Amino acid sequence: MKRALKWIGGGLLVLIAALVLIGYAPDSDRATMRAKYGAPPSQFIDIGGGLTMHVRDQGNKDGPVLVLLHGSNASLHTWEPWVARLGAKYRVISLDQIGHGLTGPNPTDQYDADAFTGTLDALMVRMGVSKFALAGNSMGGGVAWAYASVHPDKVVKLILVDAAGPPEDPNRKLPLGFRMLRTPGINRLVDYISPRSVFAQSLHQTVSNQAIVSDAVIDRYRDLNRYPGNRRATRLRSEVTRVHADNAAQVASITVSTLILWGAEDKLIPASGADWFAARIKGSRKIVYPGIGHLPMEETPDRSAQDVDAFLSQPAS
Repeated sequence: MKRALKWIGGGLLVLIAALVLIGYAPDSDRATMRAKYGAPPSQFIDIGGGLTMHVRDQGNKDGPVLVLLHGSNASLHTWEPWVARLGAKYRVISLDQIGHGLTGPNPTDQYDADAFTGTLDALMVRMGVSKFALAGNSMGGGVAWAYASVHPDKVVKLILVDAAGPPEDPNRKLPLGFRMLRTPGINRLVDYISPRSVFAQSLHQTVSNQAIVSDAVIDRYRDLNRYPGNRRATRLRSEVTRVHADNAAQVASITVSTLILWGAEDKLIPASGADWFAARIKGSRKIVYPGIGHLPMEETPDRSAQDVDAFLSQPAS
């Protein structure tokens, strides 16, 4: 037994050393990343407490406001297909959430639901936006419904796009990057390594419309992951419990008119999640897209944007 444990321990050390040698990458340069990914229409808004958020305020400045929240390890760039299709009618605000993109880490090192909803609310107050429709994908969907549950006076309509929140299937096969974050010991390496192959593989595993996974998209995910402080923030966030026993009760308390959009082939958060939300949010509407994975706003932008416009054009219930 001791010899077996010794071999296992030695093998783990070899694996860790190999990962470091293959994937070690320093932080990207802050100024270079801002120039590459934060040129106009990007702006950087100080919301206090040492936090400056990367924001894009686009579209029809006199139109109804639609706020968009990206998912885990993504950035506001994931919403550009919706901005292009909805901007003529709506004022579209997208942002890099704490620990992501050009916003960077939260100075408090907090990455629970309160931290995400609190920084979102502080940003909206700073921008003078008191009423808005709110959409979120994946982790951002979890932030969106959490925000709507505590600020029903501010959210006029809610859009959940393959949103986090339903109980996880313990047997599902997560993309490689997510498995690394959940493996004790290995997850510490995430602070220092960023193999491009991991980002490529994770993106390919996440979507069904493979055409959207270009070299430029892979590079953007890797570049922004290496933005100073983001890798450590990713690890800290992964250590926060994502699924709470009271999720169902909190989701069921939502009174805001809600649209649920989902990719039928989502392997990260299966389409059964759409049913889970629909069963708990009274009066919600559900649309599931055949042949689409985890990112409907990118994989089927025309159809999903049309469905969003139709929903937002209806009087709030």
